[in-house]
Amino acid sequence: MGEYLLGIDAGNTVIKAVIFDRRGNEIAMAAEEGHSHVPKPGHVERGLGELWRHAKVVIRACIERAGIPASEIVAIGCAGHGNGLYALDRGGEPLLGIQSLDTRAAGLVEEWQAEGVGERTYPVAGQRPWPSQTPTLLAWLKRHRPDLFARIGTVFLCKDFVVNRLTGARVSEVSDMSGAGLIDVAARRYDAALMKAYGLGECLGLLPDLAESADIVGRVSEDAAAQTGLAKGTPVVGGLFDVVASAIGSGVTRTGAASIIAGTWSINQVIIDQPDLSSPLFMSATFDRKRYMAIEASATSAANLEWLVREFFPHDASDGRSPFDLCCQLAAEVEPAANDPLYHPFLYGAQQDGNARAGFYGIAGWHTKGHLVRAVLEGVAFGHRQHIATLRAAGALFDEAVLSGGGSRSLIWPQIFADVLGVPVTVARSRETGALGAAIAAGAGIGLFADIAAGAAAMVQTERYYRPNTALSAHYDRRFTLYGEIAAAMAPIWRRLATPAPLVREAAE
Repeated sequence: MGEYLLGIDAGNTVIKAVIFDRRGNEIAMAAEEGHSHVPKPGHVERGLGELWRHAKVVIRACIERAGIPASEIVAIGCAGHGNGLYALDRGGEPLLGIQSLDTRAAGLVEEWQAEGVGERTYPVAGQRPWPSQTPTLLAWLKRHRPDLFARIGTVFLCKDFVVNRLTGARVSEVSDMSGAGLIDVAARRYDAALMKAYGLGECLGLLPDLAESADIVGRVSEDAAAQTGLAKGTPVVGGLFDVVASAIGSGVTRTGAASIIAGTWSINQVIIDQPDLSSPLFMSATFDRKRYMAIEASATSAANLEWLVREFFPHDASDGRSPFDLCCQLAAEVEPAANDPLYHPFLYGAQQDGNARAGFYGIAGWHTKGHLVRAVLEGVAFGHRQHIATLRAAGALFDEAVLSGGGSRSLIWPQIFADVLGVPVTVARSRETGALGAAIAAGAGIGLFADIAAGAAAMVQTERYYRPNTALSAHYDRRFTLYGEIAAAMAPIWRRLATPAPLVREAAE
C-alpha cells in the first residue's frame, strides 16, 4: 500500500496542494493565488475556469516536487472555504463563482431580519441569514438576476467544484452544507421547510448528493488524471468545510476543544456534543457523525494585514525579510500604551452588519507605522474576542485554544491573541492545517485510521505555546470596550456611507 495522502485546500484567495506521509510530515506543497473580480461594489466573484486551472497546476507541481509516483498517493481529501456560491449550469458546466467576501445581499438580509426569517431558519439550520451565506446569495440571484438563476443546475461550495472536476461526482458533504445553513443540522439532511423559509422551495433539486466528510464519493477520472498527473482511480473523499479541516489539522478533535483561525476569515470554534446551546450562534457545523462545531465567524481577520501589506508595504525589507515579517517586527517594537490607536477590521463588513467598514481611530502625530500595524493586529484579535464572548455566553466553553491560519505564522501575533483573549494559545507544527485536515479525512476514508480523531492523533504535532501576560489584562479589557463603543457609534454612519446621496453638480457659469 502506498504511503502518501494528498490534501487540497481551496481558499478565497489561494489554492494549495500538499502531500503528507501518514505521520503528518509535509513532503511537498504547491500553491497558486487566484484573482477576485469586483464587477460592482460589494460583488466579489472568481472565475471557475481559473480555479480549476490552478487546481491542476498545484496538484501536478506538488507531485513533481515530492518526486514520488502518483500511484503512491492512496487517497485525496479536499477542503474549501465555506459559503459563497459555486454554480454549475444545467449541463454540468461552470457557471458562476461568488466568494464568501461578497456583501451584495446585505439589503436582503436587512429585509429578512425585519420579516423574522432567521426565527424560522435557526431552529433547523443553526443559522440566521447573513450576506455571504449560500442560500442568501441564491435568493438574491432569484430576485435580481432571474436570467442567471434560471440557468443554475447545481449549487456547489468551493471544494465541491474541485471534487467534481476530479471525479465527475455531483456531491457535497455535511460539514460544508451545514456551515452554509442548507441542512437540518441535527438530522444531517436537506429540509424542504428550511428551503421554503429562504424563499427557495423550488431549489431542493439544485442541491447535490450529501455525504459524510470521510466517505469515498468518487475516484479520479481518466481525464482528470491526464490533466493533473494523478493516478486514475485514486479515491476522493467528501472533504471538509475548511474551518473544520483546519481544526482537525491543528489537533482539535475532543469535545470542549477550541480552534481559532486567523485567515481571510475570523473563525472561532468549539466542539460540542449537541447543537442546542442556550443562545443563538452564527453557525453550527457538523463535525463528525455524532458531534458538532459551534462557530462564530466573519471576514474580519488576517485579510486586514494582507491589505495593509499590499497597499503600504509592497516590497521586502533590505535585509531580506518579507513585508509580513517587517510589519510584525514594527508592531513588536511598540510598547503598548493607553492612547494607542484602535482599528476596526471591517474591510468586508462585520458579522451582522454588511455596511460596516474598517477604520483607524485615535491617531496622533507621534504615532508611527508600527503603531498602525499593531492596531491592525490588535483589532483583528478584538474581532475574534467578540466572537468568543458570544460562544461562551451560549455555553460553548473552553480554557485553551489552538491558533492556525496565516496569523499563526507570526511570532508576535499569537502572543497578542493570548493576551487579548486571556487564554493559553498553542500553534501546531504544520502551517497547512486545512490541507492536513483534508488529508486526515482521506486517510480515515480508506481505513488508514480508525476515524478522523485517530488520524489527527497520528498526524498532528505541536510547535509553539503562548501564555497570556496577565499584566496586560486590564489594558486590553479597556481597549476592547472602546473598540465596541466606537463600532456602535459608527453604525449609523456606515449605513449612510453605504447609501450615499446622488452627487449634485453645479451648473457651469
